[in-house]
Amino acid sequence: MEVNLQYSLPHHHQFSPNWGFSAIKSNSSFKLFQSSKQRPSNSLFHSLNSGFRSSNSRIFVSNSVTNPETEFLSSVSPVYAPTPPNRELRTPHSGYHFDGTTRQFFEGWYFKVSIPERKQSFCFMYSLENPAFRKKLTPFEVAQHGPRSTGVGAQILGAYDKYICQHVEESQNFWGNRHELVLGNTFVAEKGMQPPTKEVPPQDFSRRVSEGFQVTPLWHQGFIRDDGRSDYVQTVKTARWEYSTRPVYGWGDVGSKQKSTAGWLAAFPVFEPHWQICMAGGLSTGWIEWDGERFEFKDAPSYSEKNWGAGFPRKWFWVQCNVFEGAIGEVALTAAGGLRQLPGLTENFESAALIGVHYEGIFYEFVPWNGVLNWEISPWGYWFITAENKSHLVELKATTKDPGTTLRAPTTESGFAPACKDTCFGDLKLQIWERRYDGTKGKMILDVTSDMAAVEVGGGPWFNTWKGKTTTPELLNRALNVPVDVEGIFNFLPLFKPPGL
Repeated sequence: MEVNLQYSLPHHHQFSPNWGFSAIKSNSSFKLFQSSKQRPSNSLFHSLNSGFRSSNSRIFVSNSVTNPETEFLSSVSPVYAPTPPNRELRTPHSGYHFDGTTRQFFEGWYFKVSIPERKQSFCFMYSLENPAFRKKLTPFEVAQHGPRSTGVGAQILGAYDKYICQHVEESQNFWGNRHELVLGNTFVAEKGMQPPTKEVPPQDFSRRVSEGFQVTPLWHQGFIRDDGRSDYVQTVKTARWEYSTRPVYGWGDVGSKQKSTAGWLAAFPVFEPHWQICMAGGLSTGWIEWDGERFEFKDAPSYSEKNWGAGFPRKWFWVQCNVFEGAIGEVALTAAGGLRQLPGLTENFESAALIGVHYEGIFYEFVPWNGVLNWEISPWGYWFITAENKSHLVELKATTKDPGTTLRAPTTESGFAPACKDTCFGDLKLQIWERRYDGTKGKMILDVTSDMAAVEVGGGPWFNTWKGKTTTPELLNRALNVPVDVEGIFNFLPLFKPPGL
């Protein structure tokens, strides 16, 4: 969900389009649970050429509350593995960026699992505000530092566009790894137990944490309870989940050094907020319990990203998708843009945007420092973005008739507040061409569609359609084109390595 600019990747994995339901006992009852928010599939048993679809990809769905007779012959078992050091697909900026100062600061994380067979997705969002203040500010601290919002939030946009949110104003039970994508929080500890302060095995987490979460590049588990603050949207009371993930794409070509999404300047606290795609595509196996319904999945397409800095852009848009029809290999798309403030004493803003596509192990990157991006985004329902670099052209159009769900974000003005609108029921068309010498479209590289795109608009005000073009200053473009290996430099000077990098 979000905004700013960077790069990454590992070994190439080819996916077959074949999938299906597991065997069901002859005496068991079976049904697909319908909802007004459920998008129909042309045929749940019809094979599709889809990005991130595996030959053994299966989904098993049961409802132990409303349909206890449902029974399946097999079940998925996610396998936990501790996060290894120097993992192959690690991107820059995977770690926790808080530097210990009292400056205005937030950090947010986003993890998405899509279930093509059900046309449903689950989007997990975690946020942390002003962690220098572990509890709500005292009147003296407010007088000294100004008003600040504090705390940890967990929210999920899940199946049927239903929503759950749990937030506390304290952050003493939050923890994050300084240089790896490993974090967690305990909202409520089990009686007599100390909350974890680092990654722990799943059984240990369940024994010590009643309400909370922990997430790594390979593992994700938790349980949260809706806190009743979201009466404007359809909510679920509780959510519980446990699944493992095998990363396939980071942010860059397969087998190459992974990239910083916003370029090497993201290592410094300027041009905020910063943005990093941590995993453009992966395969997740496990289960999610949602409103009494249990979703079990194997090799489900998944994605993760993060934001950090002083505050969100003035306004932004975002499109992300890992499930496509019309492709023989795997495809992953992320596109976003925002109006963000430039450093300085006056209020100057730039329009920053990018499109990143992974296809058959190759990363197609369209960013302001290697080309030009144009967009036309309506206040809701229409996203049209085009871009070109020296070698390729890309065009994407997303639409939705879904009304969308209002989500929260850590805002500078109001703290953890409703600030954007999302749905995972976007219809998307994505095309890439080789670029001829005269700038026209040459050979078509990719032509795919999806009805499971995640789309978002945020900030504002959105009075009318936003037509924009990247306007990054020339000096900044030149700086970002300099091949600076910030991470490599700091590896020789580990004592000076900034947090998060």
